[in-house]
Amino acid sequence: MTTLAFLLLIVATIFGYFLNRIAARSIWNRGERLHSLTSYHGLFSALMVLVPVLTIMLFWLALEGRILDSLTMSGLPDGVLDGQGTGGLQLILAEIKSVSRGQIFGTPEDWKIAAADRYIALTRTSNMLMLIVVAVLSVAIIAFARSRVRVDFRARQGVERIVSGLMIFCSVVAIFTTLGIIFSLTFETYRFFEKVPVWDFLFGVNWEPQIPIRADQIAAEGAFGWLPVILGTIVITVVALVVAVPVGLFSAIYLNEFAPPKVRLVIKPVLELLAGVPTVVYGFFAILVVAPAIRSFGQSIGLDVAPNTALAAGGVMGIMLIPFISSFADDALSAVPQALRDGALGLGATRGEMMTTVLFPAALPGIVGGVLLAVSRAIGETMIVVMAAGLIARMTINPLESVTTVTVQIVTLLIGDTAFDNPKTLAAFALGMMLFLVTLIINIFALRIVRKYREAYD
Repeated sequence: MTTLAFLLLIVATIFGYFLNRIAARSIWNRGERLHSLTSYHGLFSALMVLVPVLTIMLFWLALEGRILDSLTMSGLPDGVLDGQGTGGLQLILAEIKSVSRGQIFGTPEDWKIAAADRYIALTRTSNMLMLIVVAVLSVAIIAFARSRVRVDFRARQGVERIVSGLMIFCSVVAIFTTLGIIFSLTFETYRFFEKVPVWDFLFGVNWEPQIPIRADQIAAEGAFGWLPVILGTIVITVVALVVAVPVGLFSAIYLNEFAPPKVRLVIKPVLELLAGVPTVVYGFFAILVVAPAIRSFGQSIGLDVAPNTALAAGGVMGIMLIPFISSFADDALSAVPQALRDGALGLGATRGEMMTTVLFPAALPGIVGGVLLAVSRAIGETMIVVMAAGLIARMTINPLESVTTVTVQIVTLLIGDTAFDNPKTLAAFALGMMLFLVTLIINIFALRIVRKYREAYD
């Protein structure tokens, strides 16, 4: 039914568009001069139908689950929920929903089968009501929009007001989403620092987030110093940049200035294909090809290389970042006016001299900004590090050893059944806050560099 409601909305939107456009066209054919183009009359009807009806449908779907769950649980026989905590209630509701889907394990009680039938009936009623509401509202709005088709109706201004409202709404959503992320991270980080001293977290050199699960269990008290974790992140990021920056910059310079047009048309799309490869594929490549190759080479020259190394993870991550840096550098080089190139060549400079003394310095702010944004991308990478670098935090800068990163530890701490009342789980939010602050500082620094050294050309 939900799919049918969406299809009905799409059909109503298209029908309203063509209905108003045909009506406006008929007025135009009679020789009367419309204030707005016929397409604006059609868009006005389409947006008038789409925006409010879609909003109502989304709110309906967001509230439907909780309302149906509440009605289902309120209709259970007296006494079956006595003594049940929150977990027990959720388990009963999950079993009722499983029975309603036909996923029956064992022999459920009769009252659960009756509750499942009630849940199915409520769901069907809700879907039917939503379909009726969508149909009625669509017809009413289409009729209203059709009545607005007149010679003096300012359809273009109406469309612009609706689109402007949508843009404002999207901007507000983006702002509140950011504020929500900051608030949630700050609140949980504050809870973590209530249990673990700030000094121990910021300057501790051991990361072993182990805590006793039971009162009678012998376990370490846990060490929550984040320095080994951030150090591993820095090591892998540096290795990635050592690979990505030279290759990305030189490939951008070659493709932008030296490559023939036919070669550029072939190489640039192939290079950009690397940006579309999933990170899990890079992880497989790192653990199956790069890591064994590094270990074999190290053993051949007498070096002790760990099975999972920062060099393997960082090297493959650098390959992933090559199209990112290359695209930024190519855009920055292309933004330099052709007059600077022609002036340098006219004064007798070679193409190489023109690139190193004129073109590259002029494009440097954009290139540096792209590199710093690539740093943010490398810091936030998870899958490659999980598969190729390891999970153990060590205070080392040796790229041949196994290290871990902030994002990997966040994933590790939040895997499984998580209870947000112990330092081990809350440590993930503290790491997330620090990662958020680090990437925010890097992005602000990149934007300042671009704005400060940006060249304005006529």
